[in-house]
Amino acid sequence: MQGGGRLLYFFDHPHGRSAGGLAGLLGGKGAGLAEMTAELGLPVPPGFTLTTEACREVEREGWTPGLDAALRAGLAGLEARAGRTLADPANPLLVSVRSGAPVSMPGMLDTVLNVGATRASLTGLAARGGASFADECREHLHASLRAALGGEPVPEDPWRQLRLAVEAVFRSWHGERARSYRRRARVADDLGTAVSVQAMVFGNLDDASATGVLLTRDPATGEPRATGDLLFRAQGDEVVSGRRRTQPVTALGERLPRAAADLTRAAARLERHLRDLCEIEFTVESGRLWLLQARVGTRSPRAALRIAIDLAEDPAFPVDRAEAVRRVAPLLRTPPQISSARDAGAALVARGLGASPGLATGEIALDPDAAVAAAEAGRPAILVRSETSPEDVRGIAVAAGLLTARGGVASHAAVVARAWGIPAVVGVEALAFDQGDGVIALGGLRLAAGDLLSLDGATGEVFRGRVGGAELPVPEVATLLAWARELGIDLELGEAGAASRVEASAIAAATQGAAPSDRARTGAAPSDRTHSGVERRRSEVSEAALADAIVRALSIGGAATSERLAASLGAPASAVAAALDALRAQGLVEPARPAGLRLGAAGRERAATLLAEERRQLGAARAQDALDRFVRLDAPFKHIVADWQLRARAGAEPIPNDHTDAAYDAATVARLRVHHAEALAWLDALAPVLPRLASYRRRLEAALACLLAGDARFLASPRVDSYHGAWFELHEELIRLAGRTRAEEAAAGRAG
Repeated sequence: MQGGGRLLYFFDHPHGRSAGGLAGLLGGKGAGLAEMTAELGLPVPPGFTLTTEACREVEREGWTPGLDAALRAGLAGLEARAGRTLADPANPLLVSVRSGAPVSMPGMLDTVLNVGATRASLTGLAARGGASFADECREHLHASLRAALGGEPVPEDPWRQLRLAVEAVFRSWHGERARSYRRRARVADDLGTAVSVQAMVFGNLDDASATGVLLTRDPATGEPRATGDLLFRAQGDEVVSGRRRTQPVTALGERLPRAAADLTRAAARLERHLRDLCEIEFTVESGRLWLLQARVGTRSPRAALRIAIDLAEDPAFPVDRAEAVRRVAPLLRTPPQISSARDAGAALVARGLGASPGLATGEIALDPDAAVAAAEAGRPAILVRSETSPEDVRGIAVAAGLLTARGGVASHAAVVARAWGIPAVVGVEALAFDQGDGVIALGGLRLAAGDLLSLDGATGEVFRGRVGGAELPVPEVATLLAWARELGIDLELGEAGAASRVEASAIAAATQGAAPSDRARTGAAPSDRTHSGVERRRSEVSEAALADAIVRALSIGGAATSERLAASLGAPASAVAAALDALRAQGLVEPARPAGLRLGAAGRERAATLLAEERRQLGAARAQDALDRFVRLDAPFKHIVADWQLRARAGAEPIPNDHTDAAYDAATVARLRVHHAEALAWLDALAPVLPRLASYRRRLEAALACLLAGDARFLASPRVDSYHGAWFELHEELIRLAGRTRAEEAAAGRAG
């Protein structure tokens, strides 16, 4: 059953194909719930999902009659499936309202639990779990709904509660913590979030109730053992928030062995279905297991390597050695390291849970503002908190490491740290805080903000001062490299190799007269004589010009590795590396997390000076005209990118483009080639006014050449110097030259 067209789907709706591929419409959480319900028959409380399309409708038009009708139909269908009525005094149905973006954004969006806990329903709730349980449900609802509505009173009308909760979750997509996370994770702002409304099951009902998160393998090491966090007599947000000290998930078997056995069987089935480490949110209500979410879990780089090996060697999984190697090819080109020896005399002061591996050293920062200030000053910082909240994301994003007193390996802080490769130690019981005076107690020591601290996110060890040690590639690398050699897999076909081959294709085309697309199709390589001639001409570019080009590139892109800069600038890697060394010595660039370099304060000043000089040379009228002409080309390009990522089907919802339909891809690329010809004509006309922008011509041609050679990433993937990436940066340059900002462009309806 389906209500409201493409606005709403019940979990048990028959989509006709795997719901796992519908994350763009149902969100990651909604797709997982549909998969577990309709395909796997696992114990999932009934519910429905308001789609990302509904979110975009709210953004365009506000709350519409169509949305109202869809939500009412959804509630009626849910009540029928649950056999109860929302807020019924005798036997009340309560529901949760949870976000679910197409990409994981742990803790960044709002959740509202216990919707329907009205005064009228207290009697029925108390009959199930006692008066304190009923009061706790109502207090929990009021706290979460007031937080999402800015402190407004919570209405007693259950329908009004539900609608306000849904609106609040949709609205949280544009909250500051969500925007901060998307900026750091490079997630598009226009994806929107889905909202799942689900019958509540209660981990706080009685002594045979619990809630937790299970990870089927260790997310830090990849070892095949269940890890995770558990709380008895609690609700789910208490586990992931990190506010309470959790128990290991294995404690479930000690108190509720039947539920633990059911969880183990469900986890094994999900792991085989998803063919990867699974992260499973669950609740046990009066001894009965319910699954609330399942997805591929975030893991450290080392864990990814270990898991790839283990799955390929386990006959229960349809993963062979070739797929295992390809899964982790980028990690094999830049292998993760592990400490093989610790400095003598390292002062160990405490231990916690190793939540995200890596060795980090920095000054103690006791709040996100302090971490941001230290990063802007070029000083690494360890963000130290009693527990982290989603509001801390801007501090986590720039920190060298993360240390918390509470929380487990499945807390939001741990998940975000692993996703971003930030070393983290959580659950350090020896860590305490002196309120108001900027001092912490750690292992019998008193340390102040600004003092130096080190941590090892693999072992959970915390050290005073600076700690170093020898590092070696993790041992799993050798196994996977041997498999690659045995199978003849060329690891250079990944990001770095593809970039160099695209560059070679563009060089050959420029010097031998062939079109880049023709040379890419034939696979012809430039001669050594030609290549060396191009390199010689490039080397004649002054060091000052290259330095300025690097400053401009970092100003636009934010951060980049030396290799990525060389590819985008079309300059020899050795020359870019030397220029970066000089810029670092001058204080213009500094290290960026998780890798690469960014502009320091002096670099930002230099970028501003370069921009001001170019604006004076170009003139306001020319700059605005260039931007206006770009905008006219930008609109059709957006449609090309959208059609490349989602493939439309007659009479059905679009599906993610897996690039198996050669005719569809060829038609989309043909449209790109028409757009490309128009873009080059415009760029060539602009070149006499601002010659530097001609570099974008080379990047666009190189990306198109690799796309025509069969590498689908080079249209829009952020992992390579794609056509979309170069186009986006060109737009940013033109916005700045015109003296405008992205926000102003978005407000004018022109942003790309």
